[in-house]
Amino acid sequence: MCLCSLTLAATPPYPPASVEMRLQKVSDHVYLAQGKAGIATDNQGFISNAVVILTGREVVVVDALGTPSLGAMLLERIRQLTDLPVTTVITTHYHADHIYGLQVFKEQGARIIAPAGYADYLDAPIGRQRLEERRVSLRPWVNERTRLVRPDLVIDRDQTLQFGDVTLKLGYLGEAHSDGDLMVLVVPDQVLISGDLIFEGRIPFTGGADTRHWLQLLEDLDRSDLAAIIPGHGAVIDDPWSTVGLTLRYLRFVREKMAAAVEEMIPFADAYDAVDWSRFSDLPAFDATNRRNAYGVYLSLERESMGE
Repeated sequence: MCLCSLTLAATPPYPPASVEMRLQKVSDHVYLAQGKAGIATDNQGFISNAVVILTGREVVVVDALGTPSLGAMLLERIRQLTDLPVTTVITTHYHADHIYGLQVFKEQGARIIAPAGYADYLDAPIGRQRLEERRVSLRPWVNERTRLVRPDLVIDRDQTLQFGDVTLKLGYLGEAHSDGDLMVLVVPDQVLISGDLIFEGRIPFTGGADTRHWLQLLEDLDRSDLAAIIPGHGAVIDDPWSTVGLTLRYLRFVREKMAAAVEEMIPFADAYDAVDWSRFSDLPAFDATNRRNAYGVYLSLERESMGE
């Protein structure tokens, strides 16, 4: 037999990730793979969360992490729990740190579910540009074999789906953190998977988000019957009444400061430098994210002031 064919056969499908990943049991059906707080290229890209839901006959995954290598590691961890097939992956939104692992599960035959608005990322220049950038900044875990995966089912309204003995309620949020967001409520356990509507332990990334809508969603979030909330970034929140804390405080603060600047027609650079950011400056991702966040909010508030 040709030696080269033996070499090719022995090559793993994805460059192995070497980060620590474990599945933390949250409730009877729900497990969390928690990324480390940081910017997108820290920790080999493992900075966001993925959730594994075990039902009586199949496995549902929520979000697929930021590289195919991490997706493959997540699948290995699932296989340590169960031999049940992974039939479905639900993406809370289409941002790179949540979707590059999708191809691993798609190759296993899983159905991909995503919120409406995904195409505004996937089909826009930003989707391709981000992938090219990550092929450099997260190489070898993101490389020429990494591809963007389209969903099989698009959610544009609230829906209820049944998987074995588990009911999932998908809440469509529209444009908030991204061009299209959704949340997943695991009904038997009353665990809410919020996606990036909530960040814990690091500065939220707002980018071009509709922070007015995002803030309203957080303020209206019904937490009365929840046992826990799993954010898109950060640890499980066991006390839902104390949640939204960081994200809510941050969005309120940035919008308040930038709104005052817009009203007084103060240039952004002067407005930014005049703000005391000390209450947030020690949090992970502050240096890399905060100024861009504030600028995006400043521009959006300018548009709001013109009635857009």
